[in-house]
Amino acid sequence: MSDTIDTRKVVWQADSQDASKAEAIRDAMREVIDPEIGLNIIELGLVRDVALEPDKTAIRMILTTPFCPYGPALLEETRKQAAAVGGVPAAIEMGTEMWEPSMMEEGAGADWGLF
Repeated sequence: MSDTIDTRKVVWQADSQDASKAEAIRDAMREVIDPEIGLNIIELGLVRDVALEPDKTAIRMILTTPFCPYGPALLEETRKQAAAVGGVPAAIEMGTEMWEPSMMEEGAGADWGLF
């Protein structure tokens, strides 16, 4: 067993707030697939942060491209998945960082020949 930390795994605020709920939200978000790429938003590293607040689940997310044609559908499906698992409404804030393939989970880009 390795003591190294996977630096590609995005650590959310929710991971330290309620690890089991954060993992349940992460698993639910794996159901949201980018139809053009064929990978889910967690594998792609699009969900940059999740925070559990008393009245909502706050999500910070980016898209693979600024004008992603599937962006609105991805955002809505992400919001629905988080709300269903979190038990409170979910709100998404768009992050300002640009997506790049290195944000993908370890091994997710192998089919593309990226890693």
